[in-house]
Amino acid sequence: MEALIRVIVDPLNTLLWSHVLIYVLIGIGLILTLATGFVQFVGFRYSFRSFRRIDDAGISPMQAFATGLASRVGTGNIAGVATAIALGGPGAVFWMWVTALVGMASAFTESTLAQIYKERHPDGTFRGGPAYYIQRGLGSRGWGIAFALSLILTFGLVFNAVQANAISDTLHVAYGWDKMAIGAVLVVLSGGVIFGGLRRIGTVAEWMVPLMALAYLCVAVYAIVAHVEQVPRLFALILRSAFGLEPAVGGVIGYSVMQALQLGVKRGLFSNEAGMGSAPNAAATATTPHPVSQGLLQMLGVFIDTIVICSCTAFIILLSGVLVPGTEMKGAALTQAAVTAHIGRAGTTFMSFAVFFFAFSSIIGNYAYAEGNVEFIRRNRTLVHVFRVLVLVMVMFGSVASVPLVWDMADVSMGFMALINLGAIFLLRRHAVAAWRDFHGQMKRGVNQPTFDCAVLPDGGARLPSDVWPGGGRANPGDLPPPKPRRAAARDAV
Repeated sequence: MEALIRVIVDPLNTLLWSHVLIYVLIGIGLILTLATGFVQFVGFRYSFRSFRRIDDAGISPMQAFATGLASRVGTGNIAGVATAIALGGPGAVFWMWVTALVGMASAFTESTLAQIYKERHPDGTFRGGPAYYIQRGLGSRGWGIAFALSLILTFGLVFNAVQANAISDTLHVAYGWDKMAIGAVLVVLSGGVIFGGLRRIGTVAEWMVPLMALAYLCVAVYAIVAHVEQVPRLFALILRSAFGLEPAVGGVIGYSVMQALQLGVKRGLFSNEAGMGSAPNAAATATTPHPVSQGLLQMLGVFIDTIVICSCTAFIILLSGVLVPGTEMKGAALTQAAVTAHIGRAGTTFMSFAVFFFAFSSIIGNYAYAEGNVEFIRRNRTLVHVFRVLVLVMVMFGSVASVPLVWDMADVSMGFMALINLGAIFLLRRHAVAAWRDFHGQMKRGVNQPTFDCAVLPDGGARLPSDVWPGGGRANPGDLPPPKPRRAAARDAV
């Protein structure tokens, strides 16, 4: 059975991740960069002003940002970067940086759209994301459901099994702990958070993610300070390797430019999720006076994930001396060996806890995304509780099993999810651009806290719920005007 599934899954993974998605993600990222007037640079300084709490009764901007970062920051920051360097050379790091800088525009656009098209939940919080802006903005509930199903499968179930597997494997290898016992503890911890609702998810992520990232950053800073004389040569190595001008580390055969490019882009995108359509689900939950505020925060999340945390992993590895020709180490094992080389045997213990916090925070963030999409398909309390139980079942399954097949299946599902979302943000980009120009204009006029009115949108907010933003149109999705013909919609999006 597994062999039959792989006959289908493996070619699709190769097609999506080696050919289609890399170029579509970068291409649309560049288009959005130009359309927004380089928002990742112009708007970066505004990002830090968006953390302020607006309404204690809702999800704060900081909590929504932390939930989004919790899902972005995971084992990919430890294992993904190490694999990219081991297989693609130090140059892969450069292409990860490029991918992040371009992807920041995509992250800004999708999260701003999520805020624009969010809907009010009966408990007073908000829900939103690609499924919502596809249904309202493009008038297609069918494609919205298709996106929601792919995200539920990928993030809600399979990815949580993968994250639980990373925790159990690390603790089992480091301390010999029983995987079943580890799984039981993870189920209890995860259940306590996810049955507490989105407010508890936001509260936990708000303190866990900064603490986790800070500890990992401290190890990287120590490694850099201890080898500060090598840092200039390290940057030169990364740049030369990115363009095929550097031989393999200590060897005579250089890494190919295309290999470094593909691995850098693929692992960068897997880590920061810019354009994937995942983080907008967290962005939509925030209570904020202007949708652009959360777009800027989620854009900042991409910067922190890749430019900061992924770079930490790269520096730790490249300054450790453990990356030698012929080594079979890659993934988390390579990062663990590098950390141990820097700080001694304590590195094994530190990495065990680092993987736990990175992976557990991803379980929290992944669930938050999936719950919003379950409720998009059908808002039913019993259905949500059944889904929560399924999530816990997958956490236990991932703790005790090897999951390479389900990981590959998730890659396919995530690939289709990304393609649906990228098409949507491309067609709806004029709305995000209009909101950005309104926000930027208010900031330039000296407005300390810009507010949003739907009148600035190209359609005047006719497709928005009337109880979210001033000037919004219809609250009932059934009252939405019919979608434009495909050619007209594409023409108007230009």
